[in-house]
Amino acid sequence: MSEAVLLAPDRSYAAVTERIADPVLTRPVPRGWWIAFGLGALLTLLLLGVLGWLFFEGIGIFGNNTVVVWGFPIANYVWWIGIGNAGTLISCMLLLTRQRWRSSINRFAEAMTLIAAAIAGLFPILHLGRPFYAYWLMPYPNTMGAWPQWKSPLVWDFFAIASYLIFSLLFWYTGAIPDFATLRDRARTRRAQVCYGVLALGWRGSARHWQRYEAFYRTMAALGVPLVVSVHSVVGLDFAAGPMPGWQETIFPPYFVVGAMFSGFAMVVLLAVAVRAYLGDTGLVTLAHFDAMAKILLAGSLVMTLSYATESFEALLTGDEADRTLVAFQYGGAYAPLYWLQLACNCIVPQLFWWPRARRAVPALVFVALAVNLGMYLERILLIINTLSRSHLPAMWRLYAPTLWDGLLLAGSLGFFLFLFCLFLRFVPAVSMHEVRQLVPEGEGR
Repeated sequence: MSEAVLLAPDRSYAAVTERIADPVLTRPVPRGWWIAFGLGALLTLLLLGVLGWLFFEGIGIFGNNTVVVWGFPIANYVWWIGIGNAGTLISCMLLLTRQRWRSSINRFAEAMTLIAAAIAGLFPILHLGRPFYAYWLMPYPNTMGAWPQWKSPLVWDFFAIASYLIFSLLFWYTGAIPDFATLRDRARTRRAQVCYGVLALGWRGSARHWQRYEAFYRTMAALGVPLVVSVHSVVGLDFAAGPMPGWQETIFPPYFVVGAMFSGFAMVVLLAVAVRAYLGDTGLVTLAHFDAMAKILLAGSLVMTLSYATESFEALLTGDEADRTLVAFQYGGAYAPLYWLQLACNCIVPQLFWWPRARRAVPALVFVALAVNLGMYLERILLIINTLSRSHLPAMWRLYAPTLWDGLLLAGSLGFFLFLFCLFLRFVPAVSMHEVRQLVPEGEGR
């Protein structure tokens, strides 16, 4: 991709810095931000209300039953951790492969990771029934001898989420240090100077600082790729380690990793549209960025289509009777309309991106990204309820129906994400200033 299309031709060093730093320091907050922030705050209050009722009444408020023991909480966990995995994976892989178009999207993609992974970590705890015993998942010495059950996927998830959150926070913060120093130097109030000065850790922009920064940042990126792959592989093993039909698949770890990248990139597209509108500048997040992301979504859709076909083919060709019964139930059972909608959203709708005009049309991008996120959520919930509704024993067949509280919990988590992302836009540069400045042609004024 030509670097000339990644930045408006009239951009200089000073113009880039002004466009990114002013919304944080001096520019009035646009009305759209207040609307999004208010909506996020209301839904966050809704989430707190649902959690209060959950702690008071118990997990019986959810639609889980004696057969479908997993429901919306675990589906929410898998969906959110998939979105969270994508941000850091995108940033690390694009950095290592020297894709310079990452400079305009990596900052908010990494912020998306932090927020989504933190939200995801709440759901296994809420699903426990006794969330105040969640610390039992940690391998701590105690006098009762109640050590964690190392065969439990919940223990695997604890280590996966904890290590991933720590790494993602360090990676995001490291990349933001030079920009915090820029905000420190441009701030007009003493409070802002002190706050951003503390975050900048004494950054002076010397050659020595840049040398150490580049070495450490690329080393972190090299460590990040296998970590991200392992995290969502562990999530896939939550299912593959179970004895249920349709879950004992060796394809699950890579299948979950690709699915995470697929849904995460779709969310990045939506956030890129929001950041573009918030900054009021089409010269930082350009149509070339959307074109590149649309191509990756198209590739992800093709891989997901192949994965769905492989699952069904293997079950019909080599699976036992329970696997074939499950496939028949997926395509023609009680949840079949949702399954067909999932296939349409994940396999058919993204094929619009074969046309270059669709890849560069913001309405088409938003439509496909929303469809992909809907399709991937349907995949997560159907992966659970289809299998558990049709287990090995016909006497245990029972359908699942979510309750109002299941829906409110999901809506509240979406609002909490929106609330935190709005705070991120308000107080942190949404785009990496020092990386975008590298795209300014030599000879341009500073």
